[in-house]
Amino acid sequence: MLELEKPVQTIKGIGPKTSEMMNRIDIFSIKDLLMHFPRKYEDWNFTKPVSSLSDGDETAVRGRVYLIDNSKYTSGGKHITRVLLKNDTGFISGVWFNQKYIGKNFKPGEEYIFYGRVSCIYGDKQIINPEYEKVCRDMKNRIVPVYSLTKNLSQKLIRNAILNILNSDENIMDEIMPSDILKRYGLTGINQALSNIHFPGSFHELNEAQKRLKFDELLILQLGLMMERNKIEGYKGISFKISKELKNFISALPFQLTNAQKRVVNEILNDMKSDKQMNRLIQGDVGSGKTVVAQIALFNAVKNGYQAAFMAPTEILAMQHFESLVSLFAGYDICIKLLSGSQSKNKKDEIKYELKAGKIDIIVGTHALIENDVEFRNLGLVITDEQHRFGVRQRALLNQKGDKPDILVMTATPIPRTMALFIYGDLDVSIIDELPPGRKKVETYVVSPAMRRRIYNFVKSEVQKGRQAYVVCPIIDDSDTLDIESAINTAEKLKKDYLKGIRIGLVHGRLKSEDKDDMLLKFKNGEIDVLVSTTVIEVGIDVPNASVIVVESADRFGLSELHQLRGRVGRGKYKSYCILIADMENEISKERMKIISKTSDGFKISEKDLRLRGTGEFFGVRQHGLPELKIANLFEDINILRETNKLARELVKSGRIYYDEEYSMLRNITGNKFKICDNSITL
Repeated sequence: MLELEKPVQTIKGIGPKTSEMMNRIDIFSIKDLLMHFPRKYEDWNFTKPVSSLSDGDETAVRGRVYLIDNSKYTSGGKHITRVLLKNDTGFISGVWFNQKYIGKNFKPGEEYIFYGRVSCIYGDKQIINPEYEKVCRDMKNRIVPVYSLTKNLSQKLIRNAILNILNSDENIMDEIMPSDILKRYGLTGINQALSNIHFPGSFHELNEAQKRLKFDELLILQLGLMMERNKIEGYKGISFKISKELKNFISALPFQLTNAQKRVVNEILNDMKSDKQMNRLIQGDVGSGKTVVAQIALFNAVKNGYQAAFMAPTEILAMQHFESLVSLFAGYDICIKLLSGSQSKNKKDEIKYELKAGKIDIIVGTHALIENDVEFRNLGLVITDEQHRFGVRQRALLNQKGDKPDILVMTATPIPRTMALFIYGDLDVSIIDELPPGRKKVETYVVSPAMRRRIYNFVKSEVQKGRQAYVVCPIIDDSDTLDIESAINTAEKLKKDYLKGIRIGLVHGRLKSEDKDDMLLKFKNGEIDVLVSTTVIEVGIDVPNASVIVVESADRFGLSELHQLRGRVGRGKYKSYCILIADMENEISKERMKIISKTSDGFKISEKDLRLRGTGEFFGVRQHGLPELKIANLFEDINILRETNKLARELVKSGRIYYDEEYSMLRNITGNKFKICDNSITL
């Protein structure tokens, strides 16, 4: 059996430099390379007649070498190599710049295939830097894989490295699926699937390979979530009463609950009354009022004599929740404290002592709440805000601080209900799908980079009225390979030119946590006029005075991400604007920008986002603490998702996934991905 965990450098033909390049795209081991699936395929079987080719066609052309010309240079001094192919329908050139050696790879009269995008210049047809291959007598179907790359890493190098793995005499991977499952669902074997996903002999073989690998990914995802849910459902939780004071508390709120909020409050209170442990997700769009629903649950837990914990992903968001709770619960004899990493050791020790002694009713904090020395007297309710910033494991750590406390998680990343039921398989899902009346609409505009000065003049005019603004960039530093705006460079340009004389702050993920929180606090307190940032401000900052958000290189963001960013403004009494600076070079970019400018419903936006962008990023490790989907798409592969969901339920319910030896490989892989062992989370 091949040793898949060996470094990628052990593959024939891969030296230290190539290994370093592969590391940049997260390829470290032989297994990583094998699981680096093609992003698309080129069909070299279908060759068009040269006479029918149009400018912009991407195609394969077959012909004999008629001429090799190495003598030309561009006016800028670049060397040109031109190889002219001739067939029965005409002539076409392959053109390479500054690659003098390339001409030696061809011989006049021999037959080749060129593949690439056709350019028609003054009637001549050519392909710039085409991929090419000599036609052999035994050449069969040519479906060529195309991989995601990084600078100086070529398709040929990746293809050859993967071929070297596949051509080894050893079995590549152990089969994880029992034979009865393979037969029942008509799945190809894992080694055949891995071979055909990279080098399929036909599109039928490719489809079968994709089906098998998608089935594996989605089944493991479903199994992990259901095994966790199965563990939770075996727990007896706390049976809360509905406090006599709760009705008066809700009546005294400074606003009326929407029908959606009332529905979700009833779902939560019914869970709290039950003797089963609550595990519920509240999904709601930006501004839908998730927080007050959570506050009602907190009030009921405390009035039942229990403590509650409220965990937020950033210190400033924890501070905002703390201030909101102190204000809302004033006069109700509820002790609320804040625990954060920036507090002095003495202050933290004092809070931890009071918490353990039961003197604190509600503790609000960041990851500091899950540290080993944080103890509760009688924890009854755990709430985590912005669930996608945490993961299953962190939720479980806080859960262990009490004796099966009820758990409520919140997210402002809307996911269509069907998807939510699958992706949050370990949670019951409540959706607040209605915005409170009076919420101001944020005017959204999409503009080209040529309008940048005009945009920042508008930002300056808003600042002069006493307002504040965000400027968001997709990356921290300038990149050698990406022509997009960076936060550091943008902040410098704004200080020196567009917004000279205006107080500008900079915040990004590379800053220390305390420096980041300090900068956000200064902006919140009005000490900074314009905050330049990466997506660290996507959640967790509420500045009612901010009226403008400018997003640089907006075409580089997902739609749901842009919608979250837009939600940073429109929180006060002022008319607010979201300005997206975007290069719309293709139809997909234009379509995406049209959707975000015309739609304000987060659920509709997320559905469009999933269809356009796929789910690899949307439901990846970064956002949800779940195994990354490398090949499956929750929308496109809904039928496979349903099949795996049904099978996972069957295997967990029957117990076969836990005890049947045939399922040991599948059980171990699921356990490793989800940190589940012996039907419980390993911490």
